[in-house]
Amino acid sequence: MPVTAYFSQRALMRATFVAVLLLLTLSCAVLAAPAVSEDTIVGPPPALAPGQAPPLPQAGPLAERRSSNQVGFPTVLTEYVISPATLRPARVALGQKLFFEPRLSGDGTVACSTCHDPARAFTDGRPVSVGIHGRVGQRNAPTILNALYNKTQFWDGRVNTLEEQAALPITNPFEMGSASIGDAVSRIAGDRDYQTQFMQAFGRGVNEQNMLSAIAAYERTLASFDSPFDHFIAGEANAISDSAKRGWELFNTKARCHLCHALTENQRDATLLMDNDFHNIGIGILRHHVAPLAQQAERELAQGHLAAIDTAAITSEISVLGRFLVTKKQSDIASFKTPGLRNVLVTGPYFHDGSMQSLWDVMDHYNKGDGIADPWLDKDMQPLALTESEIDDVVAFLASLTSPQYKDVGDREYARQLALSKVNRPQRDTARAFGPKPVQPPPPPL
Repeated sequence: MPVTAYFSQRALMRATFVAVLLLLTLSCAVLAAPAVSEDTIVGPPPALAPGQAPPLPQAGPLAERRSSNQVGFPTVLTEYVISPATLRPARVALGQKLFFEPRLSGDGTVACSTCHDPARAFTDGRPVSVGIHGRVGQRNAPTILNALYNKTQFWDGRVNTLEEQAALPITNPFEMGSASIGDAVSRIAGDRDYQTQFMQAFGRGVNEQNMLSAIAAYERTLASFDSPFDHFIAGEANAISDSAKRGWELFNTKARCHLCHALTENQRDATLLMDNDFHNIGIGILRHHVAPLAQQAERELAQGHLAAIDTAAITSEISVLGRFLVTKKQSDIASFKTPGLRNVLVTGPYFHDGSMQSLWDVMDHYNKGDGIADPWLDKDMQPLALTESEIDDVVAFLASLTSPQYKDVGDREYARQLALSKVNRPQRDTARAFGPKPVQPPPPPL
């Protein structure tokens, strides 16, 4: 599919291309990020007492903007999704400071970085995120890395831009808990450093619109490539293991991963590894009485107010309905956005509800075509008949997507998950994996 067609909503004049690349180079750290830093020494997220918010991550080296000088960096694609104005160094620096600013939360304990910790590849390491007052949400925190390439934001795609995405957690009662965006702005408006930075970045004082624009500008600099796989695609034959090479072939053939993790089904995608679409893959839905929840959502969200959808997605059982919350289409029940796979090794637990602890669990889920009793299950879900060695190969390929900043933590995480896979495989069902696809029940009336 041509890039211009796929990103038609983001028309761009070719004349901006040189400016984009120049600003990327000027505003991003040109030196390669170190493979080892104090930020990479992480373990499981700390246990929290009832009512306790997670500790605030620090803005260490891994929080720095990324360079465009990365093997695999999609120069042509990037020109379609970045406006040069968003990459002004003063705006990016302001956005980075705001990303770690707890005063944007209702009680000064939570920041954007609480759920998007640079040391954890901009995730939080928890099945579902924990916010202000220790409130536990319904969804896993996706990485911010490469979010600039997302056609929509959030698991259900309820907004299109990073500016809109930055706004909603600030007022969500289970995330940052401010009464309003204006309330959050008021808590930093008197800070002289912020007054100076806003004036330098935007030519006016502290305000809501520019605050969100700055956060989004910072997030747009977090492009993450340069993985061993990128070097392999660039022609370095020995950049990845033979197992990972076999995994890449399986990914695009027998394992059927490319049906969701590629821009098209008939052309290999070595860049984003996602389709920017939504799918019901049978995660979590069977634990819920979905039809009554869908009826409840139609009543409570009939007006389509974004704030109400956002609250329902994070705070209530209705969250399981996924994309249906936005579209109200029955075909979208329990469908969630396909995530990109870069740095997937270090961004677990997996899926929208964080229900899978390892990449082997993920592969076991797909291998047995799980969720077939789900009447809204995606048509492409079916038993795969992957052998154990083939599953190992696909996981080896996924591990090769780890960027150099996370190499050491990725090596440790791979060893941890591999050891876990030898003793605990709760999703494995070999009989189902090698059996025929069962008949899927029809959707019930809503």
